Amino acid sequence: MAVTGLKREQRKYIALLLTPAILTILIFTTVPAVTTLSYAFFKWEGFQRAGFAGLANFQRLFAYPFKDQFLMALRHNTLVFIAIMILQTSLGLLIAYSLFRLKRGQRFFRTVTFLPVIFSLVVVGYMWQVLLDPYYGPINMIINDLGFESLAKPWLGSMSTALPTLVFINLWRWVGFPAIIFLAGLNAINQEYLEAARIDGASEGQIFRKIMFPLLAPSMTIITILTFIGAYEWFDLPFVIGGSNGNPAGATDTLALMFYRLSFGSVDSNANEVGVGSALGVFIFVIVGLGAAIGQHFLRKREVEQ
Repeated sequence: MAVTGLKREQRKYIALLLTPAILTILIFTTVPAVTTLSYAFFKWEGFQRAGFAGLANFQRLFAYPFKDQFLMALRHNTLVFIAIMILQTSLGLLIAYSLFRLKRGQRFFRTVTFLPVIFSLVVVGYMWQVLLDPYYGPINMIINDLGFESLAKPWLGSMSTALPTLVFINLWRWVGFPAIIFLAGLNAINQEYLEAARIDGASEGQIFRKIMFPLLAPSMTIITILTFIGAYEWFDLPFVIGGSNGNPAGATDTLALMFYRLSFGSVDSNANEVGVGSALGVFIFVIVGLGAAIGQHFLRKREVEQ
């Protein structure tokens, strides 16, 4: 009876501790999501809800004039996910492995690697706009001084280079995150496995490929899912540098920017389409939710228990 009473008290304390977190999720995540879902099925006159619209807002989203914007934004989000997944994850893994092999100064270099993550996004955006200024930016000045004038470009002002440049800036700012995740995974590997492989004559490359990398599957799962979610909800960096219209000329437009314009209006026009914007919000929610769930399901199968 005493044990049962103790378990009951433990459940009460656990419920008490979980209640604030559950309420926070309900208030700031679940309620807005459900509200947005409901908005998508109504007509709107400005910010005033009118009659029931059924699926009309979804039909309008996939028709002129929104269809082309939607497809272009979706393409940009997909390209960003692929680029970040390949470049940022690979570089993060390389940095993590280098830090893992480092005998001295690991804490210092780990801090330096993660430092850009904690910078204010506004500061990051302004800094890179100054660095990449086509006339006075030091990057183009260095390129010109080296004699490669043809390579000096308006990196953020050209439709062909704006999106890749934003991906590079995002990589510079966030590469420390996968590096720290991978480093934690490497430090969690049982060192006896590595020592046994070395005794058997395995090279460091073989140890990494056949022992360390497979055991990093849980870290890879976390990074892949978070990268997918971040890529398809990408808003802050394009907004700070390119504005709500995804300048130049929509070259950096994303689904989240389109959602912002439709729901709240753009700089060029105060007009808004709350119903269509809510339909787009539902679409983003479905993409992110299904993608994360499917990715987690398949990636979990690759994980190896130590």
